[in-house]
Amino acid sequence: MPETFRFSAKLPKEITHQRKLLDCGEAIETFVEQVTVMGEKLAIILVQLPPKLSFDESVAARFFAALARSSPAQIACEPRNPSWFTPAADALLDGLRIARVAADPAICGEAAVPGGWRGLSYWRLHGTPVVYRSSYADRIAIYADRLKQAERSAQQVWCIFDNTASSAAIGDALALEAGLKT
Repeated sequence: MPETFRFSAKLPKEITHQRKLLDCGEAIETFVEQVTVMGEKLAIILVQLPPKLSFDESVAARFFAALARSSPAQIACEPRNPSWFTPAADALLDGLRIARVAADPAICGEAAVPGGWRGLSYWRLHGTPVVYRSSYADRIAIYADRLKQAERSAQQVWCIFDNTASSAAIGDALALEAGLKT
């Protein structure tokens, strides 16, 4: 039986980096119109935030509520500022059903594990020690175990390899797939 492929789409930097989540209703509408061609195959919208964007509860609440209303896709937020790794930020994301991405390299201990809404566990592996280049071949078993554990509690589990500059991502993904079957 053929597998069903689902996709994630990353919000444009215009929304996250330039507008910093402010006054972007029209930009969200344009983005959602563009990705609706994926139909039901669009599973997740990734919101990767710039490192300098600090957590502001009122801004985050307005933005994520508007984004959630605009699409049936789940939302995963990859913050890259330490201020997002607090109980208050996690509570806000959880209340809005927004998953917080577990990233590698992690900017702090909390960034290495999924947070926010726990119905979705989403890992984004950029490569360490060399970002975008290093392979995870020596750590695939560790990530396979983490994903298996997450699968017991989350409705969806995703792992994205962003270590594409040295073509390591494909090999890592295939190795992880094999590791998940054992």
